[in-house]
Amino acid sequence: MKSIPFLASVAALAAALVPVSSHAQAVVGSQSPNFTATDSHGRTHALNEYRGKYVVLEWHNQGCPYTRKHYVSGNMQSLQKEWTQKGVVWFTVISSAQGQQGYVTDAEENEYLAKMHADPTAVLMDPQGRLGHLFGAKTTPEMYVIDPEGKLIYEGAIDNRPTPDVSDIKGADNYLNDALSEAMAGKPVEHSYTRSYGCSVKYAD
Repeated sequence: MKSIPFLASVAALAAALVPVSSHAQAVVGSQSPNFTATDSHGRTHALNEYRGKYVVLEWHNQGCPYTRKHYVSGNMQSLQKEWTQKGVVWFTVISSAQGQQGYVTDAEENEYLAKMHADPTAVLMDPQGRLGHLFGAKTTPEMYVIDPEGKLIYEGAIDNRPTPDVSDIKGADNYLNDALSEAMAGKPVEHSYTRSYGCSVKYAD
């Protein structure tokens, strides 16, 4: 029979090996953590202000070829326009740290939005990476969908064509469209998680 001190030491070792996080991270199928962030016009947005609406989070980096694919083609702007007209709140999120590739000032981002005719609800500026780490965002682009009750119902790639080639958009299975269409029709999201593709999010650490 094992001694109590031996069992206690084993338990202590096991506890030491379990990773501990000081922040609750978003998990598909669970309530999304609330957040507050400032947009490129200096306005503050809190997720709980948008209860009752679907919310899309789109991680973005102007210089990433995988992101450019969806903007040069007009695909992302078309999605933004389509879904915001249906009442969806669409936040583009920039988590590139100052000094890292993809970092932009508010003015630079607003100029880009005008040039690309992009039409999100707002662009959330996240140079400290707090929002990115909260959701575990890994790539640009990467998409998240939160339902009207605040539950995260989709996380992952925008589509099933993980290339920077514009020609691959045509005929792609758009996971974001699928998730929103299924959810708004009262159906379960068939593919609630997919592996995202693109450039790594350029966090400070």
